[in-house]
Amino acid sequence: MVTNNPVPAKGGSLIGATTINWEDVYKGPNILWRVPRNIHWGDNVVVRQDESAVFYRDGKVLSYLDKPDRYSLTTLNAGILGNLVQSLSGVRQEAEVYYVQRRIFDGKFGSQEPYVFRDPDFGLVSLRVFGSYRWRVGSPDNFINQFVGTFGAVTTPDVENRLREQMVVLVYNTLGKMKDQGTRVTDLASSLTTIEQAVLGAAPQHFSQFGIELNQLQGLSINLPDEVQKAVNTRSEMGVLGVNYMQYQAGQALTTAAANPSGGAGAMAGAGVGLGAGLGMGYGMAGQMQGMYQQGPSTPCPKCGTLVPAGTRFCPGCGQALGAPAAAPTGAPCPKCGQPVPQGVKFCPNCGASTAPPPPRKCPKCGLDVAGTGKFCPNCGTAMPT
Repeated sequence: MVTNNPVPAKGGSLIGATTINWEDVYKGPNILWRVPRNIHWGDNVVVRQDESAVFYRDGKVLSYLDKPDRYSLTTLNAGILGNLVQSLSGVRQEAEVYYVQRRIFDGKFGSQEPYVFRDPDFGLVSLRVFGSYRWRVGSPDNFINQFVGTFGAVTTPDVENRLREQMVVLVYNTLGKMKDQGTRVTDLASSLTTIEQAVLGAAPQHFSQFGIELNQLQGLSINLPDEVQKAVNTRSEMGVLGVNYMQYQAGQALTTAAANPSGGAGAMAGAGVGLGAGLGMGYGMAGQMQGMYQQGPSTPCPKCGTLVPAGTRFCPGCGQALGAPAAAPTGAPCPKCGQPVPQGVKFCPNCGASTAPPPPRKCPKCGLDVAGTGKFCPNCGTAMPT
């Protein structure tokens, strides 16, 4: 922050001149320091290796010194100070002096307001971003013009707060561009390195107006709402296990039943997995359960909850009588495998063949359009081509 240290001791070659420098005791973690008194003609300004002295008046930077040396504000330095010397000569003119550190600083950022990400699967999702960054002052004149002149920042916390806001804006802009390129919410966790590189690539254009150089971005974190994060985790587990949603839910049910000492013990024992079955065992049965689903719809046993294929008279888990088997499915036979196909179904549930009637064939002799799969023309009796 700005330190109101005493005015440095007088010295120099002119009467009343003052030697001004930023003492180490006042620097510390501070980014800038305003000299407590305005600079006068004949004053000496000391600039060290890691700092710049910026001369500021009437809302704009007059000039700045960034090479380490001792500068005396006389006509001898007119070539170095340019307009500053001209403005300080003649009538007693004054200017403010700000010292700016040129070393690298570390900062952290986090979003206070969420970024609304429109995802094709989850709809509008509110995201929050957090991370760390390293930066330095690259252009002292732009830095002072923006932070002191435009924002009225006179302390280090003022500067850091403004930088945190700009970092969040830059990350949000980058996410918006990646969203337009097809990135989804489910891609964000695996794309953090790509996002960091994209942010660093856009940083020079974004921060140049503030005189800031962004040197590094690390630890980027994008937080999703709890319900969306849970859905993303579920999808990831399904992908790793190679199962569909129904199989995944069945595995979860088996795991829950195994952990439940009452009610689920009989069912799990009947299923051959026992009370010690876990999530891995549940997914190991996915192939068997998939076969049950392919045989037809299943219903839970009213006593123990075991999934029982339609038509089964007794529960395989507890022996509970389930009543008469369901009537056999009725419908037109499949043109390929002959199994009954329910009305309105376009593909055979047994072999997958299309149930749409084949296009009519033209009799090679009389030209009649013959529908169906008949082997002979009903008009002239000519054999139909297969």
